[in-house]
Amino acid sequence: MALSLKSVDLSREKMAYLVIPVCEKADDAALAPPLAALVEKARTLNEFKGKKGDCVTFYEPEGLHAARVACSGLGEPDKLDRECLRTMAAGAVKSAMGKKLTTLHIVLPKIKTSPLKPDEILEAIAEGACLANHVFDKYKKEKNQTPLMQIILLATRGEVKKYQTLIDRIAVICEGTRMAREWVSTPSNEKAPGALAAEIASHAKKVGLSIEILTEKELKQKKFGALLAVSNGSDQKPCLVTLMHAPRGAKKTILLVGKGITFDSGGLNLKQGPNMDMMKMDMAGAAAVAATLITAARLRTKINLIGVMPLVENMPSGKACRPGDIIKSLDGKTIEIGNTDAEGRLILADALTWAIARFKPDITLDLATLTGACVAALGERIAGIFTTDDELADLLSTAGQKTHERCWPMPMPDDYREFMKSEVADIRNMSSTSYGGAITAALFLSEFTNNTRWAHIDIAGTAFLKNGGDYCPPGGSGYGVRLLTEAITAWTN
Repeated sequence: MALSLKSVDLSREKMAYLVIPVCEKADDAALAPPLAALVEKARTLNEFKGKKGDCVTFYEPEGLHAARVACSGLGEPDKLDRECLRTMAAGAVKSAMGKKLTTLHIVLPKIKTSPLKPDEILEAIAEGACLANHVFDKYKKEKNQTPLMQIILLATRGEVKKYQTLIDRIAVICEGTRMAREWVSTPSNEKAPGALAAEIASHAKKVGLSIEILTEKELKQKKFGALLAVSNGSDQKPCLVTLMHAPRGAKKTILLVGKGITFDSGGLNLKQGPNMDMMKMDMAGAAAVAATLITAARLRTKINLIGVMPLVENMPSGKACRPGDIIKSLDGKTIEIGNTDAEGRLILADALTWAIARFKPDITLDLATLTGACVAALGERIAGIFTTDDELADLLSTAGQKTHERCWPMPMPDDYREFMKSEVADIRNMSSTSYGGAITAALFLSEFTNNTRWAHIDIAGTAFLKNGGDYCPPGGSGYGVRLLTEAITAWTN
């Protein structure tokens, strides 16, 4: 798919589908005459007031070489936000795809009273269009929808020159998001740990990232006891993938760690049948981290980035870890297994221990589909941030507000650590209370961060959209790629 910014002669540019964003109150004086005439005509119709969701289509209008032109409502201009623009653009893409078209033109609006700057308007429209232009149908014989080949934003010559770099950046970031979505939506029988590691490495190699993969044998030699305990029940061998982006002259290092359970049955604490098919998404943290590193390499981000992904399958068998077992983690702590379905924190414990000791990062962030408790607290559209570092929490939540990959700071009260105490080991992987599970899981992870600047993002609710969203088809959402890219950019600057 090609995203482009063009200045055209409207009377000559052949367009199958042209979309004009229109505000509820007239604020479109800068439109070219043939477009302004259509908007004025639309405003005379009872069914079109320019409100969010309003849409009216004209066919082969005078003065334009267009088969169809749609006026699409944005609502009140002084209340316009990025998400409204993303949703509008996504709706236009879905409409074009539904009409079996290959190309879509969208007018870049000039909204004088909007709180958004021109580049922010452009960015939001481009994001919504790119993110919506995605279909996961690789396993379908009959392809009912096909992504558009071209999305063209119409602008002035000055805007084309000014914003070309921004357009290229948006295209790269959205491609990273779609990559993560594909990995998350892929069924578990086709992404066993070794297969997923090879797939990630293949993409990483193309953009010049350094790659390291620790095999099961090496993990045993290095004593990754917690990670190996989770993998014991599966016939699929675990591995630890590390991607490294090290631009010349970079002095700061950010470590990203992503949970990579390629299928989570719950182990001997077997999950219930309903929705178990969704447990192919339990590697969404690893997918987001890998796609973020690949995106950073393509953008030539000027900071050291390390991505670490422990990839494991959690299955029940005669070799599986049992409730009541005591295992020894990489950092030497003994862990009593209270529940084999609290496995994500175990593989992250060893991955954090190893990566922090080796790379000595300035900031560590981990992403994990960790707890149903976080979904209960924040729902399926907001992730939880767990950290004692207020500055880091603010940076992440601000990035989430901009990208609409929203995340909310959650408490980490120190006295909740008592719920993780064990009578027979250093720590227990399951809380002694039924409440506050997302908090106690984060506190468990904090035991393995060696006092580095660290934040945990629980994406259990946001990683997979069963029914899809405004600009995401059903399946993996790719949550985290845009959030992390924005946060890294903000911290770098």
